[in-house]
Amino acid sequence: MTVQETLPTPPGRTAATCFEYQRAESWSDAVELLELWDGEAKILAGGQSLIPMLNLRLAFPAALIDINPIAAADPRVEDGHLVLDANTRHRTLMTSEVVRTHAPLLAHVMPFIGNVRVRNRGTFGGTLSHADPTAEIAAAVMAMGGEILVQGPAGVRSVAADTFFITYLTTATEPNEVVIGGRIPIGGSARWAFHEVARRYSDFATVSVAVMARPGNEGLRVVLGGVADKPVLVDRELLAPALADPGNPDRARESAEAIAASLDPDSDLHGSADYRRRLVTIHTRRLLQQVLAEQGGAK
Repeated sequence: MTVQETLPTPPGRTAATCFEYQRAESWSDAVELLELWDGEAKILAGGQSLIPMLNLRLAFPAALIDINPIAAADPRVEDGHLVLDANTRHRTLMTSEVVRTHAPLLAHVMPFIGNVRVRNRGTFGGTLSHADPTAEIAAAVMAMGGEILVQGPAGVRSVAADTFFITYLTTATEPNEVVIGGRIPIGGSARWAFHEVARRYSDFATVSVAVMARPGNEGLRVVLGGVADKPVLVDRELLAPALADPGNPDRARESAEAIAASLDPDSDLHGSADYRRRLVTIHTRRLLQQVLAEQGGAK
């Protein structure tokens, strides 16, 4: 574990805008440093979200803990799950044959993330930890029924993606815990679909819809992004009409309208609440029809 001296205060700035930079050589190092700083430190992974927040003075950590020295193993399959290390870059998720074979939905959403610079530097664990409610990776991992692995002083624990995201930029991790990776059930013959609407390329999604269905439509999961303070897993009861008659456009529309009516999204510069509900209705209907049809499934 390497500790650097506190950065000097530049002219015209206060000490509050400076921080100490530290490097973690292992996940245990990262946990130790988080405990040392007692909630006043931030983890630096790809930096594609944190650095802009620092530049805009939206975050004022006393220290940055750089986890980039911790190498990421290649995506791999273990015990029926795709295992991904936290420092796996977005580009790897997009190009890995293992990911494309066993979690094609995850590989599919990657081009929707930011731009090529973001995808080259951003990390799997960093995106999950940031907990943006429009994040494509978060929606995909939740739709696939994945779990997030976090490490703290007591060791490693697993948190279901369904309960990992709490609210805006807030997760179920404790202040002295760090995300070290994730596990996703392999897709097999599952059918899936994803679509998002954004004002322009590389913008945050106004609304996104991810759908995943196992054989026989067991465990159908629909996840919405951009409609609440975290990704929303649609209640199974709202999917009942579409499941009762798979592929029937009228029943898919019935479910989509019920889903949209259950939402209370915010209005902002990207769109009004009514506009977001309208997008949910249209795209959820289309994706349900596609996935639930006899010959459905994505891609």
